Amino acid sequence: MTDFDHPAARPRLIAPSLGRLYRPLEPVGETVLRFAAGALLVTHGYGKIINPFGAAGMVESLGFYPGNLWSLLLACTEFFGGIFVAVGFLTRPASFAAMIVLLVTVYFHGVVQGEGLAGAEKSILWTAIFLFFAVRGSNRYSVDGVLGRQI
Repeated sequence: MTDFDHPAARPRLIAPSLGRLYRPLEPVGETVLRFAAGALLVTHGYGKIINPFGAAGMVESLGFYPGNLWSLLLACTEFFGGIFVAVGFLTRPASFAAMIVLLVTVYFHGVVQGEGLAGAEKSILWTAIFLFFAVRGSNRYSVDGVLGRQI
């Protein structure tokens, strides 16, 4: 439980009666966000896991050597890490790894490709989502929640 989860730490609602609606939907909304983020990461990583060394040249162009190793890690992080995030298993480490990958894509689109904020904005948003789950972990609607343990 975080400090914000404590009722006294929450801002008061302008319409307090809406609290009966919001409170039960909070874990559902968080679960939907976690599942969507993980599932979309899986779809993004699917092509990479089929050809795990296919991105070797691209990662070497960013300065990551040896390219085959980093390409394999990228494929596994996106595909298997996405599955882990979606189901809520090892949510924090999987989200942290995804966040690191996405920080590299912020650099790639924003700086290397010269696209600036317009090119990096999706990666920035995805980075923020995975940062949230790297810090927050998962909730009761997850494998971690069923196991009763998180990292």
